[in-house]
Amino acid sequence: MNDDTLLLSEFQYDLPDYRIARFPLAPRDSSKLLVYRAGQISHAHFRDLPDLLPENSFLVFNNTKVIPARLHFTRATGAVIELFLLNPFSAVANGMQPMSLAMEATGTSIWQGMIGNRKRWKPNETLETQIPTPSGTVTLTAAWHDPAQSAVQLSWQPAHLTFAEVIQQAGQIPLPPYLKRDVTDADRDTYQTVYSEKEGAVAAPTAGLHFTNEVFRNLTKRGIRHDYLTLHVGAGTFQPIKTDDVRQHQMHTEQVVYSRENIENLLNNLDRIIAVGTTSMRALESLYWMGVRLLRHDTNPFLLDQEYAYQLLIDQQPGVQQSLEAVLSYMKQTNQDSIVAHTGIYITPGYPMKICKGIVTNFHQPGSTLILLIAALIGNDWRNIYTEALQNDYRFLSYGDSSLLLP
Repeated sequence: MNDDTLLLSEFQYDLPDYRIARFPLAPRDSSKLLVYRAGQISHAHFRDLPDLLPENSFLVFNNTKVIPARLHFTRATGAVIELFLLNPFSAVANGMQPMSLAMEATGTSIWQGMIGNRKRWKPNETLETQIPTPSGTVTLTAAWHDPAQSAVQLSWQPAHLTFAEVIQQAGQIPLPPYLKRDVTDADRDTYQTVYSEKEGAVAAPTAGLHFTNEVFRNLTKRGIRHDYLTLHVGAGTFQPIKTDDVRQHQMHTEQVVYSRENIENLLNNLDRIIAVGTTSMRALESLYWMGVRLLRHDTNPFLLDQEYAYQLLIDQQPGVQQSLEAVLSYMKQTNQDSIVAHTGIYITPGYPMKICKGIVTNFHQPGSTLILLIAALIGNDWRNIYTEALQNDYRFLSYGDSSLLLP
């Protein structure tokens, strides 16, 4: 990146614990909505969003679906081993196979994860749990595949069941750690967007939790169109920055799927694209740089690290249209309707937005990579926005209130 130091202390603010929303509001669209427009702040409710968006806005949503990624096994001694599944373990695609294939696997599947109480789990020990279901008992076993990589082989009977079917019965929804509460049955619904479709996330794209069918109907009435892409949100989204210089933070990588229709829609709506959530913004901005990688004939063009977006001088950066057309041309030449990519993009202040003209997003943790992304979009005004939200009793984090930020 560049030589300027960005201090973590510059992106902290005081968030009292009681301002963290432990549970969502009902209905979803009753949450507050802070509107920031060219430096001016106003207050509304989320149901008002269709009337507050700029005319002809084009919204891009992340339609990933949270999987019940926490699995629990009890050893004969009574010790409980928790597996928090993170991503499929494979030798292809930089160690990650397409999430859709992993969810469709039958009989057995290998996953990387975080393992609670792992010292109690012996190297050659197979763990087993019985899961009662309406159609009969499912037996799920876990054995070490590669302890050094925290990779575990899961197997199940009946073997004809897909992995998605098994974990829906066996797993728990992985709520964010800062909620500091047990999962309830209601979370299986409320911690999913109403448009969630593609299974594979271990955290919800929470900006989308506020949308209801009524809000979508009102968007249509106003002539505001939208599209869906898929970024499977990883646990790294909660990883705190621990370096004084935020640019030294090691960014996590997430899997994202782009369709040919995505690219065509973006090309037809340049200059009016608004991301719904930080994950959508990550996916959209990454797409520009993947097009750049194609134009520059880089190896692995659809694998983006956290440094790449800062390496080219401005006069070396092609236009957005040229970059997106390169991706579309590649998809046509290779006869692909969709592409599975991996992005580790790190959007920090000083990053010039390429595709996104605004964002719908919740209020994020102090000193987080998500605050840095917001600061990249609107500059130091992020602090005014957060101060205003705290003074007006907004609810914070995943189940909290929302904002519409238009620089």
